Amino acid sequence: MQHIILASASPRRRALLRQFGIPFSVIKSAYRENLKRYKNPVALVKALSLGKARAVAAQHRDALVIAADTVVVAGRTILGKPRSREEARQQLQMLNGKAHTVLTGFTVIGKQARLIVTRAVRTKVYFRKLNRKDIERYLKSNKWRGFAGAYAIQNYGGLFIKGIEGDYYNVVGLPLCPLVQELKKFGVTLL
Repeated sequence: MQHIILASASPRRRALLRQFGIPFSVIKSAYRENLKRYKNPVALVKALSLGKARAVAAQHRDALVIAADTVVVAGRTILGKPRSREEARQQLQMLNGKAHTVLTGFTVIGKQARLIVTRAVRTKVYFRKLNRKDIERYLKSNKWRGFAGAYAIQNYGGLFIKGIEGDYYNVVGLPLCPLVQELKKFGVTLL
């Protein structure tokens, strides 16, 4: 099997790939993210995942490189990872009692960049109505750190979600079914 590199420092993405037995190594991309570069969130996540993948593929031309980027979209506002507790509070208040969209862009680059696939996957998430105490207790837990929209479906943030439409793994940060389908184009078959 060809050498696969995950161009991501995300422990969630690593865990998702490991659970399906995909042998891979991890190299964090040096690509600099700029959430303000695109107003269209689909174009943004696709461009960010492509930038991350290209940065790693340029240094590892004989590997198959996988990269991804996830954002939360509330109305017309793109939410990345909050940098402070106050920013996390603002994001949770925006999502409170409403539906929002989680978008993940992923890119796969084959050996010598002969084949490049970039896709975006969308999942609709419905938040229950939170009271002020719910939000403050959650903020004190620090479980909001490092997650777009200030929550993670796979930990305490999952307690806020009353339903989703779409791919659960997309909300975690790596849409597995679409990724596996694309990997077949590169000769990687899991089933």
